[in-house]
Amino acid sequence: MHFPWWYVPDLTSPMLIAFIAIIHVLIAHYAVGGGLFLAVETGFAYKTQNSTYLDYLKRHTRFFVLLTAVLGALTGVGIWWTIGLASPLATEVLIRTFVFGWATEWVFFVVEITAAFVFYYYWGRLPPKTHVVIGWIYGGAAWISLVLITGITAFMLHPGGWLEHRSFWVAFFNPQFIPQTIARTGGALLLTSLYVYLHASLTLKDPKLRDLIGTRSARPALLGSILITVGGIGWYLRLPESAQAVLASAAVLNVLIAIIFALTLIVFILLYLGPYRNPGWLSPGFALALFLFGLAAFSTGEFIREAVRKPYISYNVVLGNQIFPKAVPGLRQGGYLEGGVWPKAFVSMRFPEVIVDGKIDRSRLLSLPPEDRLLVGETIFHYHCNDCHATTRGYSPAGPVLTGRSRESILELVTHLDESHFFMPPWAGTEEEAQLLTDYLVHIAPPRPGGMIHREIVSEQDP
Repeated sequence: MHFPWWYVPDLTSPMLIAFIAIIHVLIAHYAVGGGLFLAVETGFAYKTQNSTYLDYLKRHTRFFVLLTAVLGALTGVGIWWTIGLASPLATEVLIRTFVFGWATEWVFFVVEITAAFVFYYYWGRLPPKTHVVIGWIYGGAAWISLVLITGITAFMLHPGGWLEHRSFWVAFFNPQFIPQTIARTGGALLLTSLYVYLHASLTLKDPKLRDLIGTRSARPALLGSILITVGGIGWYLRLPESAQAVLASAAVLNVLIAIIFALTLIVFILLYLGPYRNPGWLSPGFALALFLFGLAAFSTGEFIREAVRKPYISYNVVLGNQIFPKAVPGLRQGGYLEGGVWPKAFVSMRFPEVIVDGKIDRSRLLSLPPEDRLLVGETIFHYHCNDCHATTRGYSPAGPVLTGRSRESILELVTHLDESHFFMPPWAGTEEEAQLLTDYLVHIAPPRPGGMIHREIVSEQDP
C-alpha cells in the first residue's frame, strides 16, 4: 500500500505484463536452445568439413543474435519496467529475496551476450575448436540463466518453506523448481527447432541441406516435447492446493489444458512424420504450421501458469491486489484508504473536510455528495480491484459481471469477496469503504436486461 497505482485502461496493467512477457519468453527460450543448437551443429559442421552447412549456420547466427540480443533484451527491459509499475510490492519481495540470484544471473547474462557476439563476429577468424568452445560457453551460460530465472519465477507459484525459514536456498529450491526447469528446458529445445525449421525453409534453396537440418533438429525437438510433458505433469502435481482448486473450478482453464495437450501431440506427430521420418516435408508451409502450433501451445501454457496463482501474485506472500495477507485485518480495522500512502494523499488533497486530527474520518466519507462518493469509490476500486478487473470493458470488466445485481447483493459480494469466489482476495477495508466501493460498482454495472426473471415469484395462474 505504499506504492502509487498504475492505471492501464481496459487492458489492465497485469495483462500488459503478460503481453510483453509472453513475447520475451518465446524469444528467451530460443536464446537458450539456439545457443545449444549452434554449439552442437557448428561442431558437427567443422568435424564433417561441411562448408555449405557452416555458411548457413553463420547466416542463422546473424538472425539469432539480432532476434535474441536485440528484441530479447528490449522485451526483458520491458518486463522489468511493467512489473515495477504494475506489481511493485511483489517485485520488491522478489528483489529482496533473490538479490544473490539476480546478481548471479546478470553475471551469466553478460557472459552470454559477450560469447554470442564473439561467436558471430569472429566467425572464420578463430580456430574451429576455439570457435566451438565459445559456442558452448554461450549455450551453457544461457541455460544457467534459464535455471536461475526459473527458480525465482517458480517461487511465485509455490515458495515452499520460505515463509518459515526466509532462506535464499529454501526459496530458490522451491517445490516448483525442478518441474518447471525440466519443462522450460524442453521448451527451449522444441522452440529452437521450430525457429530453425522456419528460417531454413524460407532461406535455403538446397534441398539436401534443408533435409540435413530437418533430420538433425528433429531429435532435440522430439526430446523437447517429451520434457515439456514430463515437466508439465510434475508442475501440476506440485501445485499448491489453492492453485489446483482454481484449475479445477475454471472451465476455460480446463479447456486450455486440453488445447495444450492436443497441440503438443499434433506437434509431436508432425515432427515424427515430417523432419524425423520424411525430411523432404520441410516446406515453408509445413514449417510455419509447426511454428504456429508450437507457439500457441507454449503461450497457452504461460497463460495458465499465471492464472492459477490467484488470489495471489506470490502464493501466500503477496495478494493479487498488492497487499500482504497479514495486513488485511489491520486495514479492515483502520481503513483501506488510511492504510495506503497514495490513496490517503489523494483523499486528503481532494476532500480535506474528511480529515480529522490527521486521519480520515470514515463517517464523513459517507456524508460526501454522491458524485464525490463515486470518486472515492473509484479510487478504492483502482487500488483494490484493478489488478484483476477493468471497469466497463476490456479484460475481465467488473461492470458486466455485475449486470442486473441489486445494490444489496453487490455490497454482500464486496464484503465477502473470498467467500463468494475463493480465488479472489479478501475485502481489506471498513464497512464505510465497502459502501463507497458499492456505490461505484452500482454506477458502472449495466441495468438488468429485458426478458430476465426478477425476484417476484410468478404464480402458476399467470399465463
